Order: sequence, then C-alpha cells, then structure tokens
Amino acid sequence: MTRSFGRRKFFKKTAAVAGAAGVAQFFAAPYILAEPSPNSKLNIAGIGVGGRGGAHVQSALAENLVAVCDVVGGTRDACLRRVERRYKEQNLDRPLPKTFVDYREMLDKMHKQIDAVFVATPDHQHAPASMMAIELGKHVYCEKPLTHSIHEARQLMLAARQHKVATQMGNQGRAGEGWRQLCEVVDSGTIGNVTEVHIWTDRPGIKTRFWWPQGGTRPPGSDPVPEGLDWDLWLGPAPKRPYLDTYKEGKFQGKRVYQPFVWRGWWDFGTGALGDIGCHALSGTFSALKIKHAASVELVKDSGDTTEEMFPSSSIIRYDLPARGDMPPCKLFWYDGGYYPPREVCELPEAKPFPGNGKIVVGDNGKLAVSNSGVKLMPEERMNDFTKPAPTIPRCESDHFGEWVTACKGGREPFSNFDHAGPLTEMVLLGNLAIRAAVGKKVEWDGPQMKCTNLPELNAFV
Repeated sequence: MTRSFGRRKFFKKTAAVAGAAGVAQFFAAPYILAEPSPNSKLNIAGIGVGGRGGAHVQSALAENLVAVCDVVGGTRDACLRRVERRYKEQNLDRPLPKTFVDYREMLDKMHKQIDAVFVATPDHQHAPASMMAIELGKHVYCEKPLTHSIHEARQLMLAARQHKVATQMGNQGRAGEGWRQLCEVVDSGTIGNVTEVHIWTDRPGIKTRFWWPQGGTRPPGSDPVPEGLDWDLWLGPAPKRPYLDTYKEGKFQGKRVYQPFVWRGWWDFGTGALGDIGCHALSGTFSALKIKHAASVELVKDSGDTTEEMFPSSSIIRYDLPARGDMPPCKLFWYDGGYYPPREVCELPEAKPFPGNGKIVVGDNGKLAVSNSGVKLMPEERMNDFTKPAPTIPRCESDHFGEWVTACKGGREPFSNFDHAGPLTEMVLLGNLAIRAAVGKKVEWDGPQMKCTNLPELNAFV
C-alpha cells in the first residue's frame, strides 16, 4: 500500500456538499441501521491503542476486539499483553486481535470482519482515519477534538449522515449529569437569560501543573527515530520533518518534542489547549444555549509567544454568540495557561486559588457553577431553597463508550454523535482562527458558509 497522504486531496470528493448543508442540533438526523441483535457482539478495531486508546481497548474487550493499529511497536505489544491477560483472567478462548502499523492497510484487509472502529490518534489523523472507516460503512468512535480543522468536522458530520453509521466523539463528560442539569436549569428560567459564560483550564500548563510545551519554535537538528516507531506514518498528512526526541536547550530543555502526548502544542499535529479541553468544557453550553455558530471570535489577550510552529502558552478568547430564538446575544470567554476570569465573576476571594478547570454561566437573574457532576447556584446560599428542575433529558444508561456500542446495535443515538460533535468542534476550532489573527483582530464568521468574511486570508486555515 502506498503511503500517499494529503488532507486537501482526501476530502476533495466530499467538499462539494459542504456549502449546501446546514448544521443540525443533536438528534436532528437519525441514522438507519440494519437490525443486529442487541445481544450480539460487535467486531471492533482500534486505531491508536495507547493513552486514551488504551482505555478504549479495555471497553472494547466487552465486545470482540478483532484488530489493533498503532505506529509504535511497543504500544501494539503492550496492548496484546493486556488483551491476553484479560482472556486468561476470564478463561476466554479467543484469538488475539490482529496487529497493524497502518490503519489503511487494516481497513483494506479486514473491513469485512470489522463492524466498528475507535480512533485515538493525534488530532491531525482523526479525520482521515474516521472518514475511511465511515466510507466503508463502519460505526466510528473518535476522540476529541473530532478533527484538526473546521472543514474536516463538517465533512465527517455529513459523511456519517450519508452512510448512516453510529458515531460518538470522546468527550466523556457527555455521559454525566453536568450538561444535562445545565440545560434543564437554563430552560427553567432560574437564572434568567444567559448573558456570559466563562470557561478556563490549566492546559497547556501553569506553575503548579505543566502539561505540554507551547509558545516555541522547532528545535534544530534531528535525533534517531526510536526502534519500533514508524515516523513517516506518525506524520501522516502533516508536512514532513525530522524526528526530535527532547529539547536540548532553552525554556523546554529536557522535555519531549513531539511524542508521546506533547504533540498537542504544534499547529501541524494538535489543536492546542482549546482543542484539548474545549470539546469537554463547551459541550454542555453548546446544547443549553442552543448554539449553531458564533457570529465572531476575538483573541483578547495572549502570552505574546505564538509562532508559526506552536500555539501561545496562554490565551483569552471571546466568542460572540448571536441571538438564538428567544435567547439574547451572549458572550463566551475562554481562558487557558494561567489566565482566569475576574474574581468577582467567580465570587472567589483573593486568597483562594482558582481550580485547574472551571465554568461559570452568568444569567441576568443569577449564576451557575458547572462541573461534570452537576450545577450549583451562586452564591452558595441560593442552593438552600433551590429545587432542581425535573429531568427532561434522558440519562446515560451505561457509559460514554457503552452508549456508542448500544447505538451500533440499533439502540438510542449517542449524545455526542457527530451531529453534535461536528458543529461543536467547528466552534471550538474557530477560537484557533482568532489566535492566528492575533490580539484585537475580530474574526467575523459566516457559519453556514464556513468562512471568515472580514479577514479572508484566514480561510486558508479553515
């Protein structure tokens, strides 16, 4: 199989339908499946089986894990050892999954034996791997963010509808109570009209917790490619570059350059702090506020160290949401890398540190602190006489991965299927266009047409 990559070429054949399609709310476009027995086992293949992919391996073993693919030989071997232990513990007489380095070869050779695929690669490989599986009629679970670019998110959503497959993005909090309670409290009118949302994260790093490097340039030179790593396949559709193991000097000295995990800070491979956490943190707000698109986005402040290679180490981004039905315009603020909302917004005393991650929803009749487990009125005394609204949104009956498995077998649609995950990812990644535009340059956005209307040079990055 030839190793010919190219994101633009890959999506060219589906680009014609992008402009004509609107963006649906979740549940808007139900898929139609054959009628497999809910008691039958799915044949699942894994693309990327380290990190989050390793967790999905554990979940997939409740079904039939028939194949695994990873560009790192040690990760493939560790996966097989884990599967073998599981089979022995449960006294199961099953063949070990077949192993592959290249997901294209796996899908080419085994597509008749595969029902469903999970994708847990670096961000820049999400869309090509997911699209190939979808076009073969396979159900797909893809880690967050759904894609590396806005255009790819739109295409995956459209392809999932066309091929009528069950899909789920890996923002696991979508299985929890938090976003459901947020929707129900907002709908009840308890806090009035929502006027502001403030969301923050400690990614990519704060003084007390470093995650990965951002705000740097590519180090010179090269290092030997480690045994067992197929560097060419790891790069995939990204521009070719030499392998580098660790930083030899500078502010990141001793830290890893590209992998594992630290690829998130590079424009070519990751989507920065916003891409890492945004699909978790914005998902509930996206549903509760009935968002389709932002009208504009602007980089309010950053750490001044953005480069052509990497995201800045810190940023504040403001999304302007237009009126939605009877909901008035709203501003959504994103903070990362040690930037936080004003303390008065969070009602946090000066001496108390900010939690690593948080979300405050501000209405004209109160505020909510939102977490994955639920919501709390602010100030806390308001909780004394607060009765939560009756549940109106069905609850998760298993877990986030299990919900997808149920859908693959003809059950209820997952709550982060690509009709939700696609538009959500588009909005999340719109914030990265604001970073490219630089501080103070508002990006006016035409969501349906998927383009920047006032800074056309940014459309090259869509």
